[in-house]
Amino acid sequence: MLRDSQQASVTLDSYLGVFRYSRRAVGLVWSTDRTLTLSMAALTVAAGLLPAGAAYVGQLIVDAVVAAIGASADGATPDYAGVLWLVVLEGVIVAGVAAAQRGINHCETLLRVHLSQRVNTLILEKALTLELAQFEDSEFYDKLNRARQEASSRPLSLVKRTFGLARHGISLASYATLLLQFSGWAVVVLIAAGLPAFIAETHFSGERFRMFRFRSAERRKLLYLEMVLAREDHAKEVKLFHLGRELLDRYKQIFQALLDDERRLTRRQDAWGLALGVVSNAAFYGAYAWIAVATIDGSITLGQMTMYLLVFKQGQSSVSSMLSAIGGMYEDNLYLSNLYEFLEQPSIAWSGSAPQGPDPSAGIVFEHVTFSYPGASAPALVDINLTLAPGKSVGVVGRNGSGKTTLIKLLAGLYPVEHGRILFEGRNIDDWDPGALRRRIGVIFQDFNRYQLQVGENIGVGDEANLGDAERWSAAAKLGRAAEFIDTLPDKYHTQLGRWFHDGQELSGGQWQRIALSRAFMREDADILVLDEPTAAMDAETEAEIFEHFRAMTEAKIVILISHRFSTVRQADQIVVMDRGKIIEQGDHDSLVAADGQYAKLFELQAQGYR
Repeated sequence: MLRDSQQASVTLDSYLGVFRYSRRAVGLVWSTDRTLTLSMAALTVAAGLLPAGAAYVGQLIVDAVVAAIGASADGATPDYAGVLWLVVLEGVIVAGVAAAQRGINHCETLLRVHLSQRVNTLILEKALTLELAQFEDSEFYDKLNRARQEASSRPLSLVKRTFGLARHGISLASYATLLLQFSGWAVVVLIAAGLPAFIAETHFSGERFRMFRFRSAERRKLLYLEMVLAREDHAKEVKLFHLGRELLDRYKQIFQALLDDERRLTRRQDAWGLALGVVSNAAFYGAYAWIAVATIDGSITLGQMTMYLLVFKQGQSSVSSMLSAIGGMYEDNLYLSNLYEFLEQPSIAWSGSAPQGPDPSAGIVFEHVTFSYPGASAPALVDINLTLAPGKSVGVVGRNGSGKTTLIKLLAGLYPVEHGRILFEGRNIDDWDPGALRRRIGVIFQDFNRYQLQVGENIGVGDEANLGDAERWSAAAKLGRAAEFIDTLPDKYHTQLGRWFHDGQELSGGQWQRIALSRAFMREDADILVLDEPTAAMDAETEAEIFEHFRAMTEAKIVILISHRFSTVRQADQIVVMDRGKIIEQGDHDSLVAADGQYAKLFELQAQGYR
């Protein structure tokens, strides 16, 4: 017995616990637009009170008509004016109800637009605070997808239902006041008849939410397949490899599984709704018979009978609407938990605040750095010790997966160092202000972004503070060897790139890479410039030419080049050879070839291809 009581208490606490987001949702709507929120509140009160007033005036009309008929039968003059004034009054009240509802709908429409933008902005602002490791976690994408799917509409839905609950509560109170004149038991029957439907609706709301969370990954797969089938950057391979039908079949299979779940739940919900609707109808017609008998017995007038029947029917509707609103609020709170689960997930704290290091001549020092990606079975870097001096160029080579790019990600503070430390200008990068550190580093990765922006803006993103500086665009494009082809474009630096928007121009792979290289020259304050295979689509001669030009333009900086082409890397002052997350060789080209190690073997193997 005690266990059953404890389980019931836990269930009730769990049920009531989801309503903790209601206050936050109301606060969110209030902060979005206070005028609209206050207007909705005032109109809600009016919409709650006026229907009872209309029912009461309806009773007066019927009784006045009966009295006028009696007066006419007795030879007296009927009170036409009194009846007509009551009819006009009821018409005004009904018009007021319609106007209040129209006003509520108007406020909801405007709030929906404002609130959707506000919530999406909150989600995007939160995403900006998260670290790269969180973006590479599949569970993160499930949270993000769940938050974005429903959260933009659920806060307004919750507030709408809250106001609806208040409106129907006011109406029910006014109806109950009128109905108490007939019998208190009628009020009890009115309320009790709606409870079974409420319990059932709440149960199915919880089931639907659990199904929504369980199927998050499948819905994300649907979105991915839609993107692959409909995006221009996937279209060529989809057509070339005849993947369209296979991917579309997978899309249909996933959708069918989701549809089957929805169909089963909807059938059960509708079956229970039909059965419990019978209970509600039985309660109404039982009250109908009760009121009719009382009218025949002379306990109430014909006008009162009309009013009580109307009040009971509308009261039943208010109870049903209130319970439905509570059930809907429960469901909205469940979905809002997705939004706040995402917004409240902790960001990886960066405690540093130093704007610079104590020794600018110290360069970069890796000391016993070891790092593993979340969930990885093996470390990406193992006991890395490396010194990079200012004014020197460094080439990093190794097989795919050897840890070359991971080295740069740690240097840029995109991941926290697990073991060991990285020093820049004599200061641990953990102690640097992250913004100050990243402004000192210019990195162009192999998978650089191709922004659907103008040419100049595609270059300007390399230095956000000067994103719109046309003079800096031009200077950076010349250094990145992109100015020549940019001058041939229709609107030069103002040409729209990509195919997503009107009059967009698409570039070749090599042209995009020159745009990316130009970005590196936008960051004039950067002391570290990194090229992580951004010229892979260029031929070896062009890459070597660009690297030589790049190095000449950055003599006072630390230049790090990651490339598979040894003809380019050999120009670097220092070469680092990596394998399975470890540095296995260091030195210049001649010393490494003379050592006849891994570098020499790879260099000779590649050189044979040019003989």
